Amino acid sequence: MNGENLLGPEPTLLPDEPAITAALAKHANPGAVEFAALAAAHPRSPLAWALLADSVWGIDAALPSYAYARVGYHRGLDLLRTAGWRGQGPIPWRHGPNRGFLLALYALRRAAESIGETDEVARLTGFLEQADPAAIPEIERYHEDALPPTAAIVILGAD
Repeated sequence: MNGENLLGPEPTLLPDEPAITAALAKHANPGAVEFAALAAAHPRSPLAWALLADSVWGIDAALPSYAYARVGYHRGLDLLRTAGWRGQGPIPWRHGPNRGFLLALYALRRAAESIGETDEVARLTGFLEQADPAAIPEIERYHEDALPPTAAIVILGAD
């Protein structure tokens, strides 16, 4: 035995963002204006940038969404490195504070796809899958759950 860790790196767990949680609790249904204010007040928060990217995506603004998501991605990388991440290893979705980074990564991937950045989409997909194989389906479920009730109306009837 040479003492090497054959299990791979430990999961990276980002710290809580209580200021973000408190700010979000003040709004029943925040939108792009509130998320822009949140990102301006907390520019180091990947969650704030991911939420802003998602909010403008909803109004069909791929380039602004891409830009906001990229900021969230880079802010998240900074936090990951501070937390001991060395460029690889699990970043589990189940740990709530990791979700801001993973949401920013997903938003960046989605926006990159919409503007035809196929190489970046492949790289970001691999990153998400390596970070947590459950991340993409969990984020897609998160987005489905976040839809307003009117967006999920299904009309049943005879043909």
